[in-house]
Amino acid sequence: MAISASTTDQLLVDQHDHVLLITLNRPDRLNAISREMLNELSSKVVEADKDPDIRCIVLTGNGKGFCSGLDLIDTSARREDGGEDTTKKTGDNRPTRRLFDLRDAPINVMWHCDTPIICAINGAAAGYGMDMTLLCDIRIMSENAKLAAVTAKRNVVPESGGTWLLPRLVGWAKAAELYYRARTVDAAESLELGLVNTVVPVDELLPTAMTWAQEIAENAPMAVQTTKRMMRMGLEESYDTAVDHLMVHLAGMFQSEDFEEGLNAFLEKRKPNFTGR
Repeated sequence: MAISASTTDQLLVDQHDHVLLITLNRPDRLNAISREMLNELSSKVVEADKDPDIRCIVLTGNGKGFCSGLDLIDTSARREDGGEDTTKKTGDNRPTRRLFDLRDAPINVMWHCDTPIICAINGAAAGYGMDMTLLCDIRIMSENAKLAAVTAKRNVVPESGGTWLLPRLVGWAKAAELYYRARTVDAAESLELGLVNTVVPVDELLPTAMTWAQEIAENAPMAVQTTKRMMRMGLEESYDTAVDHLMVHLAGMFQSEDFEEGLNAFLEKRKPNFTGR
């Protein structure tokens, strides 16, 4: 199967064998997330996760920045133009909030995606942009990139899962320091804190990310995706429950064609050719 073309030039998709490269493409706005981008990113991640030919996703940005966050100007312009508004006015001019439906938002789609996602952080990532990096399984950062936990400077909160993700990655105290002080951390500190897997020169960022993605894609997709699912579930379940779930998955994998292929490849001292079945 081939991934369908993007419906907007603000988000680019390019399939390389079993790897899908998704590029945020609003360099003039430092890839600030518009509504079009939100919808298309969700759509492409869902499509890739359902496509058995896609075994890894690489997410990056075009230009100097990875993502400067949600584009509030874009949102305001849409309201003035008569687009859908998420608020309604009361008699005293205070907005009355309606419930947000986040089921199809990128933050939930990415979290529930079983296909591994590598983030190639090419520049500054702030607000929503930083949260998107945290939602990825692996983060590779260029040496000139930064992560900006600056929501407190805008009187907003990390609205895209950051308050749940960051303490689990760096611990409560360090997450509190970053958020409360509204700190921006460079690549070296991001690596020291464990926020990224590695830091590379700018011109090596995408090649490194694609190489890692290809290595993932060469492994048994059922094993990789099940491992990701079990790790995700393990964040909220007991050890005993996790082991029970593991045995249920393992029983089915023992009956798969890829298990037989992996065993035969080992015995025959050759590279396995996994099909996902």
